[in-house]
Amino acid sequence: MAASILQLQQVSKNYTLRGVTIPVLRDISFEIETGATAAIVGPSGSGKTTLLGLCAGLDQCSDGTVLLNEIALNGLSEDELAQVRNAHVGFIFQNFQLLPTLTALENVMVPMELHGVRDASGMAIELLEKVGLASRAAHYPSQLSGGEQQRVSLARAFANKPKILFADEPTGNLDAETGQLVEELLFQLNREAGTTLVLVTHDLDLAAKTQRIIHIKGGRIH
Repeated sequence: MAASILQLQQVSKNYTLRGVTIPVLRDISFEIETGATAAIVGPSGSGKTTLLGLCAGLDQCSDGTVLLNEIALNGLSEDELAQVRNAHVGFIFQNFQLLPTLTALENVMVPMELHGVRDASGMAIELLEKVGLASRAAHYPSQLSGGEQQRVSLARAFANKPKILFADEPTGNLDAETGQLVEELLFQLNREAGTTLVLVTHDLDLAAKTQRIIHIKGGRIH
């Protein structure tokens, strides 16, 4: 049996608004094995993106424990969380989040340069080739279509060879045909790298391509 790369133990998340405590997630517990693929699904407002943020160390839970690659995220400082993310985590966002002043090549190089990789440019070109965009390496995000931007973000997500990849509605801003291409590339790159994949999606067809589906409703697992 493979070891678990992600463990949540009775995790809850509350927000306080004008002195009123608002529960968003309650008593969430699950484990995801190393190398597995999983989807988090549920209606809008159910807490899916909040849950993904807790798993990825972008936010901290109010109660419970989150273990990422056997590291307890609870109580870590922002700098310590950033170190964990840089060392172990890749991200793909619905709105791409490419740096507008950098070319496609430079966007992919950023995680490598943070890690002190020597041939960052050569490795970034290889990743752009894998997503079919080597010819667009010198283009800026504003010169790329939405699908092309998401393919650049895919290449960037794998740049630091993450142990786990989190994708938040990776095809949410794309038309059906472009979304299908991005899906195929996502799973292909994931298989090649042996990365654990956790994605949030409204698309049940996309969710069905993962090995496991976690249903969230009203802040709880159903």
